[in-house]
Amino acid sequence: MLQMSCDAVMSHIRRTLSLLRGCRTFSQSARSTSTFFSSSDGGLVLQSRSTDVYQNLALEDWIEANVDLQQRSILLLWRNRPAVVIGRHQNPWSECNLPTMRRAGIPLARRRSGGGTVFHDLGNLNLTFFTSKKAYDRQRNLKVVTDALRRIRPELDVHATDRLDIVLNGRFKISGSASRLSRKSSYHHCTLLHSADRSALATMLRPSCPGIHSNATPSVPSLVANLLDHAPTLQWEELLDAVVQQYNAEFSFSAVSALVDPADEAAFPGLSSAAAELRGWDWTFGKTPKFSVQTALQLPGAGSAVSSAQLVMDIKSGVIERCQLDVPDDWLPRRLSGELSGVLVGERFCGHRAAAAFTALLRCESGELQDRLKTLCDAVVTAMG
Repeated sequence: MLQMSCDAVMSHIRRTLSLLRGCRTFSQSARSTSTFFSSSDGGLVLQSRSTDVYQNLALEDWIEANVDLQQRSILLLWRNRPAVVIGRHQNPWSECNLPTMRRAGIPLARRRSGGGTVFHDLGNLNLTFFTSKKAYDRQRNLKVVTDALRRIRPELDVHATDRLDIVLNGRFKISGSASRLSRKSSYHHCTLLHSADRSALATMLRPSCPGIHSNATPSVPSLVANLLDHAPTLQWEELLDAVVQQYNAEFSFSAVSALVDPADEAAFPGLSSAAAELRGWDWTFGKTPKFSVQTALQLPGAGSAVSSAQLVMDIKSGVIERCQLDVPDDWLPRRLSGELSGVLVGERFCGHRAAAAFTALLRCESGELQDRLKTLCDAVVTAMG
């Protein structure tokens, strides 16, 4: 893939983005920036040096907010270390296996666009097409990808669907899409599975909390495949080159791929704070649409007997608004199940927070009652994912 030297790239990118923002502090260097743009044809291809999901999502938002996309189209290429990314209007407890993700150290991110949940790793290429709202055309963007694949591997049977996925051999999904439209600008991003860990993908994209009732956008399960499964000689750099060349051909650009670093605050002022916001609980979990949980909790009884309790919760903005626990009176006094429900109201819907809230309650009991109360507390924490 053609790439400028790092110093030259960052110099050009700083001037480019500053000019597009209309930054006055660069007015003295207008001659050099105008010379740069006089040889430009309206297209830029940027490749992120970062593999941090929050930095790359913040980079998307930064470009959309700061670049005049009426004057310039941009293709951003990026990939992440293992991460799960949910859509703007999704419920993470319904979409992904949060306990397994925590044990594996895999972060969860909520993007600002809609669509379904995806698993990212270094074998997955993300492409973001930035343009004006008027020029927004997702099918044309996907055509860049399918035409690039057909050109370098004519034997691959790939096409875009009405759902804006790209499928291989008519059945295997290799790409999914989502988008965001603002008043004058837009971006459309899609995945492309080159050599992703499909085992991890299947493991992480499973519900972690039973009995959820919600109007949140659900993901649509699909059979997936990697390009490498069907084109074993397809190298990563070859794929990137093909996409860049096809982007230029489709839109009549002559852009060269330039490396950018989202961690460079001089080039992208404010991006680090935007990434920090995306990392936060309030955005990741607190933006979940209102939902309820109705599930049964299995409680051991004497000998081989098993009792069952019913847990009902209402959650808004990630916070428990109502909690009701119906436990058999002969298993636990109603007073205790009522106190347990009470300590959860106003807490985040979070197993760690619930466990902490239960601590003081458990200290007030002893003997068999304490053991049974702890069993119930553990069951509630597990049900919360």
